[in-house]
Amino acid sequence: MAIGLEYPHIEKTEGHPARLAEHTRIRVAQLVMDYLAHGWSAEEMCRQYEYLSLSEAHSALLYYWDHRDEVDGEIRRELETYERERAQSPSSPLAMRLRLMANPAR
Repeated sequence: MAIGLEYPHIEKTEGHPARLAEHTRIRVAQLVMDYLAHGWSAEEMCRQYEYLSLSEAHSALLYYWDHRDEVDGEIRRELETYERERAQSPSSPLAMRLRLMANPAR
């Protein structure tokens, strides 16, 4: 008999990223990136995001560990899109001035 897992705070529909059920603008991958990049615990996530409950943070991390390939793939695609768009977009005038200020010899 197969056991079905439920994630009461997570909403997942086919073809869309997993999200928090009560805060649908927040994807599980966003919280996972905070965990991976900053080493934030569920408790720290709740300190950083006042609207987040401890059970939502734990549920997001649990979902990640149970669906790691899916969430890692989402993060990887997002990073690839960012890098591609960054490479294709011209530097802003401000960024160009800041680079010149940092390296006046150029």
